[in-house]
Amino acid sequence: MHHFNFDLLKKSSDSNARAGLFKTPHGVIETPIFMPVGTNSAIKMMTCDHLYDTGAQIILSNSYHLFLRPGHKLIEKAGGLHKWMNWDKPILTDSGGFQVFSLSSLRNLTEDGVTFKDPKDGSSYFMSPEVSMEVQNALGADIIMAFDECAPYPCSYDEAKEAMDRTHRWLLRCVEAHKREDQALFPIVQGSTFDDLREESAKFIANVEAHGYAIGGVSVGEPTELINHIVEITAPFLPENKPRYLMGVGTPEDLLDGVMRGVDMFDCVMPTRIARHGSFFTPNGRGIIKNKEFEEDFTPLVEGCECYACKNHTKAYIRHLFRVKEATAPILMSIHNIYYLVNLMKQARQAILEDRFLDFYEEKMSLIK
Repeated sequence: MHHFNFDLLKKSSDSNARAGLFKTPHGVIETPIFMPVGTNSAIKMMTCDHLYDTGAQIILSNSYHLFLRPGHKLIEKAGGLHKWMNWDKPILTDSGGFQVFSLSSLRNLTEDGVTFKDPKDGSSYFMSPEVSMEVQNALGADIIMAFDECAPYPCSYDEAKEAMDRTHRWLLRCVEAHKREDQALFPIVQGSTFDDLREESAKFIANVEAHGYAIGGVSVGEPTELINHIVEITAPFLPENKPRYLMGVGTPEDLLDGVMRGVDMFDCVMPTRIARHGSFFTPNGRGIIKNKEFEEDFTPLVEGCECYACKNHTKAYIRHLFRVKEATAPILMSIHNIYYLVNLMKQARQAILEDRFLDFYEEKMSLIK
C-alpha cells in the first residue's frame, strides 16, 4: 500500500512557487500550507473544533515535550497521537533536536546522542537517533523528522560543518531505526549560513530516499535576508517531486518569501504566542489590540476576514477582554492568527494555480508596513 504521494500540480512561470497535493494516511494536504504547532499535543488556547474552523489541514506536535510528559508509551497505549488528541487529520512530529539544541547549558552532546536535564525538575534523560525514532514511531504521526544537530547562530565554519556532518550520520541511523511504513521520515538540511555547507547537506539528504525533505537550522536568530538566501540556494538541490518543508518560520512575510523560493510547508508557534500577548495579523502588518486606538473601534480585527473572531466580535470588545484579563481574549486572537496564516497560504495556492503568484506576492508585501 502506498501511504504517501506528492503531486506537483503547478509551477509558477515567474517564480519558484509551487502548488501540490500531498497524500498521507490521514488525508490529503493542499500545498503550500501553514501548520499550526501544538507543542504539548494541543494548540494553545484552541480546541480541535476551533482548529477545524480555521481550515488547518495538518498540525505539529513536539516529541521532546511529549517524551518528558506524559511519555510516548502512554500516548501509544491511548492509540497514538490522533486518538489521544481526537484529531483525525494529518500530524507532524519534530524529532526533539531543536529543543535539545536550545538547552545548551543543560546538555552533553556526543556522537551517541544527547544527555540533557529536564529544565522543570532536573531529571536526566538521553535522546539519540534511535530514541527519537522509538518515540516518534510510538506517537504515530503521519510525518516524522530525523534527529539532527542544529548549529547556533552565529557560529564558526568548523562548528557548522561538525553539526552538519553529525546530522548526516544521525540521519542514516534514523533511517535504520525507523520501523513504520505508514510514517514518512523527512531528512533535514543543516549547514548554518555557509553556502557550500548548505549545498553539500542538501545534496547528501537528497540522496536518501524519503517522502519529503526539510530545511532546518533557520529562524535561530539570523535576519530575514539570510533565511531567504539560505532557502534560495538550498531548495533547488532538493527533489522537485517531493514536498519541501521550511522549519520554524511563521510571519506572513516569511511564508510568502518561502513560497516564492519553492517551499511547500511551514510551521511556527508565533501566531498563538503573539496572540496571547495581544497582537494580531492584518494585511498591513501586526496590530496590538491593547492600544487605545481600538477602544471605540466596532469593526472586526480584519475587514472581510471569515474567522470566528472577526465574524462575531469587534476590536473594542476583544480589547476590553484583554484589559480585564478574560481568558476568551487570547482564544479569539489565536483563532484569528491561525486562520490568517492558513488562509494566506490558500490564497497563495490559488494564485499559483492561476499563474499570478508574483503579482499576488508583490501586492501582499507592498501592504505590510
